[in-house]
Amino acid sequence: MQHKSSAEIRQEFLDFFAAKEHAITASAPVVPQDDPTLLFTNAGMNQFKPIFLGEQQTYAQDGRHWSRAANTQKCIRVSGKHNDLEEVGIDTYHHTLFEMLGNWSFGDYFKKEAISWAWELLVEQWGLDSGRLYATVFGGDEQDGLPVDEEAIALWKEVTSIKPEHILRFGKKDNFWEMGDTGPCGPCSEIHVDLRSDEERAKVDGATLVNADDPRVMEIWNLVFIQFNRQADGSLHKLPAQHVDTGMGFERICAVLQGKKSNYDSDVFQPLIQEIAGLAEKTYGEDEKTDIAIRVIADHIRAVSFGVADGASPSNDGRGYVIRRILRRAVRYGWDVLELREPFMHKLVPGIGKVFEHVFPELQAQLAYVTSVIKAEEDSFLKTLGQGISLFEQLAEGSELISGEQAFKLHDTYGFPIDLTRLMARERGISVDVAGFDRLMQQQKERARSAGRFQAEAAGVQHWTFSKGYDELPPTLFTGYDEFVSECKLIAWRPTAEEGSFQIVLNRTPFYAESGGQIADTGVLRFGDTSIQVFDVRKKDDVYFHFTRTAPPEGATACVAEIDAGLRTEIQKNHTATHLVHAILRQELGNHVAQKGSLVSADKLRFDFSHFEAVTQEQLDTIEEQVNKKIQENIPLTDEREVPIEEARSRGAMMLFGEKYGDFVRVVTFDPAFSAELCGGTHVKATGEIGYFRFVSESSVASGIRRIEAVTGLQADALLRTEKQTLAGLKKAAGAGKDPLDFVDELLLERKNLLKELKELKMELAGAGLEQLLNKGEVISENVTLIKGIIEGSDMNQLKQLGYEVLNRRASATVCLLGTADKENGKVFIMACVTDDLIQKGLKAGALVGAVAKLVGGGGGGQPNLATAGGKKPEKLQEALDKATDIINSFIQK
Repeated sequence: MQHKSSAEIRQEFLDFFAAKEHAITASAPVVPQDDPTLLFTNAGMNQFKPIFLGEQQTYAQDGRHWSRAANTQKCIRVSGKHNDLEEVGIDTYHHTLFEMLGNWSFGDYFKKEAISWAWELLVEQWGLDSGRLYATVFGGDEQDGLPVDEEAIALWKEVTSIKPEHILRFGKKDNFWEMGDTGPCGPCSEIHVDLRSDEERAKVDGATLVNADDPRVMEIWNLVFIQFNRQADGSLHKLPAQHVDTGMGFERICAVLQGKKSNYDSDVFQPLIQEIAGLAEKTYGEDEKTDIAIRVIADHIRAVSFGVADGASPSNDGRGYVIRRILRRAVRYGWDVLELREPFMHKLVPGIGKVFEHVFPELQAQLAYVTSVIKAEEDSFLKTLGQGISLFEQLAEGSELISGEQAFKLHDTYGFPIDLTRLMARERGISVDVAGFDRLMQQQKERARSAGRFQAEAAGVQHWTFSKGYDELPPTLFTGYDEFVSECKLIAWRPTAEEGSFQIVLNRTPFYAESGGQIADTGVLRFGDTSIQVFDVRKKDDVYFHFTRTAPPEGATACVAEIDAGLRTEIQKNHTATHLVHAILRQELGNHVAQKGSLVSADKLRFDFSHFEAVTQEQLDTIEEQVNKKIQENIPLTDEREVPIEEARSRGAMMLFGEKYGDFVRVVTFDPAFSAELCGGTHVKATGEIGYFRFVSESSVASGIRRIEAVTGLQADALLRTEKQTLAGLKKAAGAGKDPLDFVDELLLERKNLLKELKELKMELAGAGLEQLLNKGEVISENVTLIKGIIEGSDMNQLKQLGYEVLNRRASATVCLLGTADKENGKVFIMACVTDDLIQKGLKAGALVGAVAKLVGGGGGGQPNLATAGGKKPEKLQEALDKATDIINSFIQK
């Protein structure tokens, strides 16, 4: 078997299926564009779900409708079987980001061709040893009333040269695929390869190791035969159209064909691994701990790079949070194991972009942006990592146990792996509640799994009621660019999964379906004398679904569809304004600015864009001024609806990364020299209709992504009127002839001076109280003096200042414990300070204040000589102080 490069293997797969009349499709982004049920694209079939759900019959590409397709799809998996993030890099064959080679049949060929072609490619073209291959088939399931897949068994014997004893039966867990709790499903047949030596194979039958989690006998290709539809009651109905969905791990097949025992040893990873080893000045293959760290970084930088390129920048929730976790796991391996103390991950991005330039070009096209986002996140985390170490020191001070909650906080907030926490704890002779940590980790994983699980939306449960002459859903003609009212024919309707809600499909519609950031139209459908309100509109593959609370009248075949014209008018103003502000942002901030998200509604617009620092107020004022100039110019709209995609590219029209465009596109232009974008949204006929544009906020949403919000039209007018009323009120309060700004400045200065006087007065009172407490100091043991008491109306800063005052005035044999209670807000503040000689005897302020704080429902810590804590039970403060003597005596070494 001749060794091939990974690029050759990928191309040969695509060429093989292209020769068998398959459309070779582009990879979908790893961030799903129109599927909120999916955390990340995790399989090649995701983009074809509408076909499997019966909402579309074929796949449209290059002016044709295809019933066969193939591609290589980049996927991200971070939960589920074999995809525990904490295990990636430790083994050598699972990844967060991987390529899935796949071929699909949409009601075309079925089991015979899928099995025959898989064997032809693996054995006849790629030269795999047939004696090392095993095929698993569905062994039946009594609960579902399903027999053994005898058809697949017979076909394996008939169309391949596999050994009959290598055809193995497995149950539902391993060989029955389901899209979700309901929806399309079916038996599958997996191909496994035995990579062990001949000697090992002679000793142990490979059949006993299939599906036994042995990395040397592993699955390489899964052939799924979608032939049933799972109902809500759990029963199975046979599908009218049967499909094939296959998936083969690209990294795995490359390792197999290149004779490697590890995916990381193939040419998919080796250039990247050597680059990381060079940065760390290490040699890969000499030390297992070092190797694991390098593998983690090599795997994770690919996932982070493509995640950011496709729109999931590091953040604190959703997909961005997953990308942040992946990146931080890699950075901490670099810190802990490779001793890389400076940002390094971003340096790896250009090499990845170059490798995938002709396969997934979106990374190379956004290289500067992706690199900057990752570097910013590294900078931020390296600071956080240092803070985490400081927190650990506080938690460990005077404690014998790091709780599960504390260990989880170190992991989740500061990126500490549990093994690092345990190592640091062991060095200090304290233990870690690993069981508690594991419990919290499991809860987090379950939340992640439930967030990412796909539920087929009532597939097969709600059946369409078709009008006479229709038996499928044709594409809907959108008329909303030209008219607000349209005469339409009723195609079909059905109830949705939500009680009291219905979907209606028409042959044409003026209703805009939510997409591209623009919200859906609302309005009414008039069936004769019956009017039905439309509260939402969505579309899938050119079919528009109108959501209503009422079903169409019985026997209805036609209606008049009318949108809310006032709402649409305001929406159009905001959508056109996003185009204007996008163009001005690029002019003022630079061409690195690219749209990363948007919301266009009737009352505001929101625009997310790539930029590496906050936009200054001066810049915002300039941008706002320029946008309003373009509005005053009343630039007319040029709306071109069937422009060839290549022509649009050559004209320089703005395109969104990750967006899937057809062969013909719509180009919306407001002056070819100013703004031309590919856009499916609705717009004003000329910019003057917008009226006025005003920013209302600018903020950060993720590393390297800024967000602006603005209003136009009626909302801008309302904002200006509100500001006018506010200013009038200020002028009235300031008095005639006085500048309102000067008036406010004077008030603020006066307030500042009063607060300063109040603080000084409080300190005087607190000092007087301290003087009384010093005079009442209590000798508790061995000449140790305890000064304790409640300082009314104080705060944490004052308590600390009083603590330092005590230490200045008492050089030895003194411990001070002061508290203050804020009963109105349910808070307690406590300060402890200890002289140096008592520290030597085992009494430390951090441990003391932590013990006392537990009695008031809180915690805290700090330095041995002075520490602070907070609590939630002010009513317990006096009781806690009363127990101070016993607590102190328990710490002092006898």
